[in-house]
Amino acid sequence: MDETYLKVKGQWVYLYRAVDKFGDTVDFMLSKKRDEAAVTAFFKQAIDNNGFPSKVVMDKSGANYAGLENINLLLMLAGIISFVEILQIKYLNNLVEQDHRFIKKITTPMMGFKAFHSAKATIAGIETAHMIRKGQLSEENIPGYKQFIALAG
Repeated sequence: MDETYLKVKGQWVYLYRAVDKFGDTVDFMLSKKRDEAAVTAFFKQAIDNNGFPSKVVMDKSGANYAGLENINLLLMLAGIISFVEILQIKYLNNLVEQDHRFIKKITTPMMGFKAFHSAKATIAGIETAHMIRKGQLSEENIPGYKQFIALAG
């Protein structure tokens, strides 16, 4: 799990992203703030969409750690005994750092976005196209353009 930044209306916004150990995108979320509440919301969204991870690798960001601690606290209050293990190891996070390069390669020439809602929609499209290229959305060997047509149709 990691975050990267983009410009919207001259202000920095944060794109939270998570990938699994195989490099497949787990989830992403665009947020106006880089704080504990934003990270907690991201983890709630990722867990709702994909289930509980056994462990999460992240960098030394205090907000990311605090957000995941909030998730562990919510699990404890819900009576769930297994917690999400938090690993803050800089070099194990390289997989998601390298995956950011694809997003940056597309968004940097745009020189930022004019509105947050349009940035959110554009990033969702870019992430979906990236997931299709990685072969995540199909179990069979269907070409990317056919997957895109099926999603758009």
